Amino acid sequence: MGRRIRSSVRHKLLALALLPVALVLPIALAGLTVWGASFTYEQLYIKVNTDLAVAHDLFKRIQKDHLGQLARLSESYAFRSAIGNRDHAAVQALIDQLKREGSFSFLRVIPASGLLPGEQLQPSVGIEILGPDTLQELDPALAESTRLPLVQTRRATPTERTMEDRGMVIRARQPIVNADGTVDSVLDGGVLLNNNFTFVDAIRDLIYGRGSLPAGSIGTVTVFLDDVRISTNVPRLAGKRALGTRVSEEVSRTVLGEGKNWINRAFVVNDWYISAYEPIVDLTGKRVGILYAGYLEAPFRAALWQALGLVLLLVLVLLTLYAVLAIRGAKSIFRPVEKMSEVVRATRLGRSLRVGAVESSDELAELAHEFDAMLERLEQQAAAMQSWASQLEAKVAERTAELQQRNDELQRTIRVLRETRRKLVTAEKLAALGELTAGVAHEINNPTQVMLGNLDILIAQLGDRLDPVRPEIDLVIEQVYRIQAIIEKLLKYARPDEYAGYLAEIDVNQVVRDTTALISHMQKQRAFTLQLKLEATRRITINEQELQQVLVNLVSNAAHALPQTGGEIVVSTGDWADRGVCIAVTDNGSGMDEDQCNQIFNPFYSTKRDGEGTGLGLSVSYGLIRRYGGDITVASQSGVGTRFKVWLRTEPTLVEDAETVAEQLHAAEAQQPGGELESTEKATHC
Repeated sequence: MGRRIRSSVRHKLLALALLPVALVLPIALAGLTVWGASFTYEQLYIKVNTDLAVAHDLFKRIQKDHLGQLARLSESYAFRSAIGNRDHAAVQALIDQLKREGSFSFLRVIPASGLLPGEQLQPSVGIEILGPDTLQELDPALAESTRLPLVQTRRATPTERTMEDRGMVIRARQPIVNADGTVDSVLDGGVLLNNNFTFVDAIRDLIYGRGSLPAGSIGTVTVFLDDVRISTNVPRLAGKRALGTRVSEEVSRTVLGEGKNWINRAFVVNDWYISAYEPIVDLTGKRVGILYAGYLEAPFRAALWQALGLVLLLVLVLLTLYAVLAIRGAKSIFRPVEKMSEVVRATRLGRSLRVGAVESSDELAELAHEFDAMLERLEQQAAAMQSWASQLEAKVAERTAELQQRNDELQRTIRVLRETRRKLVTAEKLAALGELTAGVAHEINNPTQVMLGNLDILIAQLGDRLDPVRPEIDLVIEQVYRIQAIIEKLLKYARPDEYAGYLAEIDVNQVVRDTTALISHMQKQRAFTLQLKLEATRRITINEQELQQVLVNLVSNAAHALPQTGGEIVVSTGDWADRGVCIAVTDNGSGMDEDQCNQIFNPFYSTKRDGEGTGLGLSVSYGLIRRYGGDITVASQSGVGTRFKVWLRTEPTLVEDAETVAEQLHAAEAQQPGGELESTEKATHC
């Protein structure tokens, strides 16, 4: 009840106070996170776009600077004098000096007639891609320096190329104007960008100087030939530049394929960078490479999440403070209700507790006072009712004890009646069978003896002439003997006392071992395994041949019930408390249902599938065991198997008390569980 009060009143009040904050705060934090991340990355993209613009301007200015150096050389007095005087040595010396000072990879004077058709005789500068043959002609060292093995790069466009041997150069041409205004030669110079770290490092130092990036971030500049890094300061390993690596597929498709700039996050070699890419075009306007500027994203991302984490922590602290204040306020309001809830719980547990004095003097305090008064009245009424209940319980207990005693006596009587009825049915069957057997034996034995006598006379008189029908005669004799055997079994079942054998004290385990030799022929007819578990220690007094007859009958029945393959029979023995021994025969055959279990001990009833047998084996076996004061029980389950248990006393005796027999067997079965068949055995006990 107290829990329901808190849930329905106090918790609802707190929910009304805290739920709006709890709903609005996550939405606000999510919006703040999205806006903060978006705003931050927008600023980062603006910065990297600016960095790319600066790199682009520097790239163009470097190209113009190299063209300006050629123009100054062509217009210098010393160079023009050397050209006019055709002093080739002086011209070459001036060219070599400019090549060293201007960082040219190659610099030469070529005749104007050597220009390709369509090339104009005017100053020009731009990017040009030179093949390995052209580089070899200019300078073998240049051709060798451009050879760059391609490095397999994550997220790059798949390619079968393994080597980049072309060169990207800043190529400048300055016509040399003679005094008469004619042009017969041109200054041709170029700066190779492959492995030109001075070039990219100079641009990086100008864009990403000290203090332009947070700690941990690095600024990088790269020149791509197509999608291959030929000059870069992007690290691949510690102290090693990422030369030969390639740009990611999405960047290559946008910049080289579509000719657009890329301003976004990009995966660069082995990490994410805030990146800006633009295409590099040659003198003919063809996209031949990419200019890149960017910086490592991780420090900015860490700083962003740190700032958001601090904001979240601050909000959580404020929310916690607000929640504490709200809870304390609600607690002061609902303290009387909580006290009443505690009293209700204590009363439910049988303890006497009261709300007592309340600090406040409002409606809740008045309710608490009335609640205590109501409990006092209820306690007085409960005491009176308890007194009445005690008297009633005493009378009920007395009546219940009498009913229990009568019920026990009734159950005992029912067990005795059941066992007595079973014995009476068996006795009636034996009496009826005895009368029937006496007449049948008299009426059948005489004709069979006459038949056997006449057959002997026929055999003697006919002699060898009987050979054509001898098998039929033998079959007739065999069937006559079978009739006599059936009559003998009927007599044994109906009058077992007249056929009692010699009694002796025997070892049950040894009898079981001897019996296995008598049934070995069955394993030749039907393949199965026979397992013995002999644990009995007590000796019993019984006719050994009759016990063997019972065991052979049980094992034979089990063998007929086994499947064609995988059949197994287990014969086990054990002590039956201090009364005697128990022999169990278990098989994994087809099993029986409850109706079959109730009929198997009836004469002429058989469950054999092949139609063999007379149905007297179990009936005779049951009569033999009962004659010595024992019993046979059966447990079976269709599709699982069957277990027969033979209960034998140490000394043969006739037990007339049916209740005693039933109780003894019930106790014995409880002490010897039967696994899968245990519950069935109790249900189909016969």
